[in-house]
Amino acid sequence: MTTLASEGSSDPVQSFELGPENELRFEVDGKNKVIMSVRAGMAEVFGTELVKEKAYTFLAGSKIAVFTWQGATIELRGKTEVSYVAKETPMAMYLNCHAGLEQMRKKAEENTELHGPVLMVVGPTDVGKSTLCRLLLNYAVRMGRRPIFVDLDVGQGHVSIPGTIGALLVERPAAVEEGFSQQAPIVYHFGHKSPGSNIKLFNKLVSALAECIKERTQANRKANVSGVIINTCGWVKQSGYKSLTHIAQTFEVDVILVLDQERLYNELVRDMPPFVRVAFIPKNGGVVERSQNVRSEARDARVREYFYGVRSPLYPHSFDVRFSDVKIYKIGAPSLPDSCMPLGMKADDNKTKLVQVQPGNNILNHILAVSFANSLEEEVITSNVAGFICVTKVDSERQMLTVLSPQPRPLPQTLLLLSEIQYMDSQ
Repeated sequence: MTTLASEGSSDPVQSFELGPENELRFEVDGKNKVIMSVRAGMAEVFGTELVKEKAYTFLAGSKIAVFTWQGATIELRGKTEVSYVAKETPMAMYLNCHAGLEQMRKKAEENTELHGPVLMVVGPTDVGKSTLCRLLLNYAVRMGRRPIFVDLDVGQGHVSIPGTIGALLVERPAAVEEGFSQQAPIVYHFGHKSPGSNIKLFNKLVSALAECIKERTQANRKANVSGVIINTCGWVKQSGYKSLTHIAQTFEVDVILVLDQERLYNELVRDMPPFVRVAFIPKNGGVVERSQNVRSEARDARVREYFYGVRSPLYPHSFDVRFSDVKIYKIGAPSLPDSCMPLGMKADDNKTKLVQVQPGNNILNHILAVSFANSLEEEVITSNVAGFICVTKVDSERQMLTVLSPQPRPLPQTLLLLSEIQYMDSQ
């Protein structure tokens, strides 16, 4: 590695020589940004090929791994928190996983009674599950496939914002700096940061999403052959483990990749039917554990991106909505002991019940999902959402809410679902 001062700028320039199957790992410092370019050879970021001599800009907090199969020279311009070349990586193993999935796709192409692989990636928090999903999706798309990405990690929200689950048809590799195109996803409102906050609702939404994906793949032969890749959250014990087995059963999973936890691997080998292949694979050495604060900041950043964009700035709208023009509900009523419930009703039935919320300071800075459902007669809980708004001001005297919205008034629907996810709009 060589470090220089760039001409006419105080930003340091670092040049790295990577040998075959080496990986450059770096993290962007503080409030700075780093511009990266490939000067020689070929390289990729999480499965997306890099264009030689093109400048890629990474913002503060970005954690990037640049991998090369043949060797490459990489230049970084700007301050990094850490930057080093790793010679030991599990990339060959990840490529083998992709090759196995591709064989399953070829068999599905030849036999119309078969479908492409349905893969689930599991493991505790901060082991690189979403990164591995991105890598496998990118490799599939580069082979001309059109896989479906299912994101069940409600804590971070890779398809939409935190507090949701969703799915996306992936038609092109993820943009190096921004990730996958968010065109026309299916998104369901969950409203919590962890499945454990309402496991009954989570499982119900997972079942609804699995049914929707099944209908989509039956109607789209290319998507059916390309298969499904499912990202899960890091809750893997007790009810979290039961939730994983529910996901596997509902989506009719064929392959489970377990990252970095042998105990979880052995439990799944024991409990899964014989036709489900369970494989244990190591995490990438560049994956680091995040603190609660860092996870919280990442959630805020995801919501901010939704309203304001990542790089190409979006200009959200702010407008007033009368209390009387909208109906706000939250899913899940407080639990009551069985002795207080009507005859024949169980306490956990309350977990998927709609409870009307009176507008007030209790919803200030909260995210509201705009449901596609027109009335309570429809299945509101399992309705796709049109989008999200954030309550930035509550005026009880005037009976008005001020909301931040990606599109101008009026709201496309008036039935809104309250999320525990909050966002302070400081723009």
